[in-house]
Amino acid sequence: MARFMGVAFGLVVAVLLQCAAAQTVHIVGDGIGWRVPQNAQAYANWANGKSFVVGDTLQFNFITNEHDVLKVPKASYDACTQSNPVGSMITTGPANITLDTAGEHYYICTIGRHCQFGQKLAITVSSTPGAMPPTTPTTPTTTPVTPSPADSADCAPTPSPNPAAAGGPSGSRVPGTATPGSSSSSLLGSLFVSMLAISMGLFF
Repeated sequence: MARFMGVAFGLVVAVLLQCAAAQTVHIVGDGIGWRVPQNAQAYANWANGKSFVVGDTLQFNFITNEHDVLKVPKASYDACTQSNPVGSMITTGPANITLDTAGEHYYICTIGRHCQFGQKLAITVSSTPGAMPPTTPTTPTTTPVTPSPADSADCAPTPSPNPAAAGGPSGSRVPGTATPGSSSSSLLGSLFVSMLAISMGLFF
């Protein structure tokens, strides 16, 4: 009878811990990674309909020295300026950012004119799972800027010299790293917590 109670207790703990530990890793842009997109709305389209919750992680996959990530307030996001940053700029890719507060979050790349060409992300983070963000895609409030020929070196997307080494035709993956699925970390964490709780129930 005591063994049964231990197993039952272990299963209850496993379920409760799974709920607490089952946070999601969101690969920003999925296959395109964090780079100047061909479509200026690519990151708004990517975020549309996704549910972001406090405790989730955003993974920005980019090559160091080609891009960066900076969290900014809405006014800086709209103007594509690094004025009034929220936190420090991340210059080493890939970058993982844990969502620690509910509300609107804004991220930009500050290199060249990358932000003006659509390398920016706006998301709504909820405090509890199940709350969905608005499904209306965000539209930019700034007028698109056409670069002059002198500026084109700073803002043009650069193809990878070896697409196979960079993760395929999109060149969005950092060489030497695997790109996990968006829920792989939460699945592994849930499995580990479940096994730990079951083991505790069997031994105690």
